[in-house]
Amino acid sequence: MKTTKIMYWVTTSIICLFASTAIMMNSQMAIEGTTHLGIPRWLGLEVSIGQLIGLVLLIIPAVPARFKEWAYVGFGILYITAAVAHIAVGDPMGNTIMAIVFFGLLLVSYTSFHKLQSLKTK
Repeated sequence: MKTTKIMYWVTTSIICLFASTAIMMNSQMAIEGTTHLGIPRWLGLEVSIGQLIGLVLLIIPAVPARFKEWAYVGFGILYITAAVAHIAVGDPMGNTIMAIVFFGLLLVSYTSFHKLQSLKTK
């Protein structure tokens, strides 16, 4: 149980730290990045707001499990879409790998979350 809890909090914290950079969507680097991927500015801002909401849902322990599930779904879609977008525009594999790594961290966080939930109900 202790190992599962540590895995959950470490992976979830990494995901949330990465998602918290969504606040910087107004930076010049973020604007250039979304333009490079062909993402409209309004969609980039919308995704940023969604990331911040997902961050809150994942990090606060008192949030109902169903809301956390939807946050995991949203982040999963985000990382898969990011990987596809980087591949589609012909970016170097290093850019795509980051999205895949974060998707892997998300899977570890998700599975450890469910293990902790099943231990709570026993």
